[in-house]
Amino acid sequence: MKKAIARTLFAGVAVLNVGVLAAASVRAAKPNGPDVVSYPVPSLQWKEVPDSSGIKYANVQGDLLGNGYYEAFVIFPAGRDNPFHTHGKDLPTVVLKGTFYAVVNGKRTEYPAGSYYMLPGNLKHYSGCKAGEDCLLFQWQADHFDLNEMKDDSKR
Repeated sequence: MKKAIARTLFAGVAVLNVGVLAAASVRAAKPNGPDVVSYPVPSLQWKEVPDSSGIKYANVQGDLLGNGYYEAFVIFPAGRDNPFHTHGKDLPTVVLKGTFYAVVNGKRTEYPAGSYYMLPGNLKHYSGCKAGEDCLLFQWQADHFDLNEMKDDSKR
């Protein structure tokens, strides 16, 4: 009797899982037009960040240098270092190419391609792209990007 109940429950769960997966694939196959955001590589419009020594960005939602929420790809030249600074809002980042780094409280952490990090707003730090290969990042913030340079009172 217990084996029969177990088989019935197992079969029911299996059917439920197949139904859920089928429904999910139908939803995925029928995107709702206005909600779809699509930027194949050739359609990205790259701009250089003013006075940045070659940092470029391509917006996919909002505007990295505008007001409000944004999502953008960012190319950081190999070997380019940022001065000691903060950002006004949390800065989540996915590293897609190269090795980006951050130095927080004297500790350097490297983020090779495939890494994710989130720097909290107002966190004092250094950051940059390790020499050898440009860094391609994907970043987003609740409000425009900012980099607020600060005097470093400690040793790097």
